[in-house]
Amino acid sequence: MTDTTASRTSWYARPAVREWRCPPPPAEVRAFHETLPGYAPTPLTEVPPLAEELGVGRVFVKDESARLGLPAFKALGAYWAVHRILARQPSGTPLKLVTATDGNHGRAVARIARRLGQRAHVFVSGGVHPGAAAAIEGEGARVTRTRGSYDLAVRAAADAARAEGSVLVQDTAWEGYEEVPAWIVEGYSTLFAEVDAQLAAAGAAAPGLVAVPVGVGSLAQAAVTHYRSRDGRGPALLAVEPTAAAPALASLTRGEPLPVTTGETVMAGLNCGTVSRLAWPVLRQGLDAALTVSDADALAAALDLGALGVSSGPCGAATLAGARAALTGAAAPARRGDLAVGPHATVVLLNTEGQEANPHGA
Repeated sequence: MTDTTASRTSWYARPAVREWRCPPPPAEVRAFHETLPGYAPTPLTEVPPLAEELGVGRVFVKDESARLGLPAFKALGAYWAVHRILARQPSGTPLKLVTATDGNHGRAVARIARRLGQRAHVFVSGGVHPGAAAAIEGEGARVTRTRGSYDLAVRAAADAARAEGSVLVQDTAWEGYEEVPAWIVEGYSTLFAEVDAQLAAAGAAAPGLVAVPVGVGSLAQAAVTHYRSRDGRGPALLAVEPTAAAPALASLTRGEPLPVTTGETVMAGLNCGTVSRLAWPVLRQGLDAALTVSDADALAAALDLGALGVSSGPCGAATLAGARAALTGAAAPARRGDLAVGPHATVVLLNTEGQEANPHGA
């Protein structure tokens, strides 16, 4: 079902998905990440004022503002994918890694290439702030700025990889290009394994709701794979997108993949018009709900998280904006019913980037 409210938030819900099950991610992914220099679990910060505001038992923010030396979670997927790629290459063979980005993924690929003595070529979409592009160049990568959307930048990167004989390291999949995006999704599984351990250490109940920001859908795919591969009902999974770029909501509402034309948004890392081919069937089967949030609401949420001690850019803060839209206000009783979120529930919000990752700031 869908509706539009005065706060410009659209809504889709399908609670029956919690009965669906899928295979788990590979167990060796987290063990690999633990071997990386500088690896440590990112904080899971409890924020009691948000629990009071949202009318739930406990709220935790998974804070990805400092992951492996970068201000976003993306290195988890990129490191695992590049590790798998290099394992297939003859020892000492140089590679050029090519990718397209709205910011964080490209910087992660560039950082990894530099550390491993490889080259990187990063295509940056038109909406990326010059400061984010400069940060990628600062990692030693060649940067090509493209005009237009992220989807167009992806096409340009794929074309360049074919022309150069380079390796495309993209976090979205299409027909004929699925293996590397699948490895990137597997890499994100470490984040959710950390959440499990951290909730247990905090004496918290298993989450009743996990809110995930959605661009092409790879992180949401990892969330669904993690929580729908285990026994028990599991949490409600809420996808949050910008109003200007919501292909997941459009596709879920239609019941089939539906590319959308994107507009401008401060949530640059979520400004994607097409759901990944790999992610779509998993999201369709395993997401409980999806909604969109405005730039103003995401920026306000980033400010509020900062005041509570959590560094967040608007992409990361979108989950707080989404939780507010779902759990408070006039539509909350029906939406809480769709999500089965009661007053004692534990809620996990994924803060996928720090303020440094998004020069738009808050």
